[in-house]
Amino acid sequence: MRAWLILLSLLVLAASGLLTGAVRRLALSHGLVDVPNSRSSHTRVTPRGGGLAVVFTSLVCLILVYVAGVISLGFLLTVAIGGGAVALIGFLDDRYSVHPGVRVAVHVAAALWALSRVGGLPPLQFGDQVIQLGWGGYVAGALGIVWVLNLFNFMDGIDGIAASEALFIACAGALLGLLRGDAREVAAGGWVFALVCAGFLFWNWPPARIFLGDAGSGYLGYVIAVLALAAARTDAVALWIWLILGGVFFVDATVTLLRRLLRGERVYEAHRSHAYQWLARRWGSHSKVTCAVLMVNVLWLLPCAVFATRRPSLAAATVIFAFAPLVLVAIATPGRREAND
Repeated sequence: MRAWLILLSLLVLAASGLLTGAVRRLALSHGLVDVPNSRSSHTRVTPRGGGLAVVFTSLVCLILVYVAGVISLGFLLTVAIGGGAVALIGFLDDRYSVHPGVRVAVHVAAALWALSRVGGLPPLQFGDQVIQLGWGGYVAGALGIVWVLNLFNFMDGIDGIAASEALFIACAGALLGLLRGDAREVAAGGWVFALVCAGFLFWNWPPARIFLGDAGSGYLGYVIAVLALAAARTDAVALWIWLILGGVFFVDATVTLLRRLLRGERVYEAHRSHAYQWLARRWGSHSKVTCAVLMVNVLWLLPCAVFATRRPSLAAATVIFAFAPLVLVAIATPGRREAND
């Protein structure tokens, strides 16, 4: 069994890496490249669309895992249909610049599709009480899913950061779910997804040789949200745990959004005022920032998530405790207007 699992893992990893390389060659031959401008964090022309390799490889692998009887058809369809729609609108936006309203409508539809598969937002534990949100859970859940898939888009601004974040959250969330009880489906789906991200990272690690593009970044966020929802079906503290694990992205994206709203800026336009982007310019290195995020994940957020796993009555409070220093760091970074950088 262990040898079979190792062999399968290696095959998924290799398939993701090889397909990403093939997509890179196609992107170069068809001119699908990202050209640096005043709002970019990179300095050289780089092919994009690598997210297509992530989407295709992960869906094929999930189909195989479903055939093996490890995940359900419902889970597969949730990822395939909703994730496919998010990836498609992202790809079209990369190529033709889709109107923001159309993009948001597709994101909301994908979010509602995922929620319909689990009967709304699952119960949440606050202290010793488990609360059913009912129809209100659809509103909160839809907003949450749309925010997650968009924040991966917002945070995909330097080499390696989005794919490595997705890899960490998927792995850690799946493993902590196993500690809490029967989470076989989430563990299998999370492991496959993490391996696909690892194969893509071979090409995306600084200095990146290909970018995810909107198709890939939105898909990463959507799958993470679906995994969290699947885990929450049997565990009322799972959403808190997954929220803690994604703390760096949640805090940086939210603080930056609020800061830009207060300035009266157009929040849907590209920019480079996130804390991680400022650090990349200050340190003169994408790899240093991406590694720093991974260190925060492993040395701070993961222990907080483990604590929440072992003390479920304190899980909601642990979110505040885990986020507090991240909020302070995000606020402390200048986040200045582009003209002042």
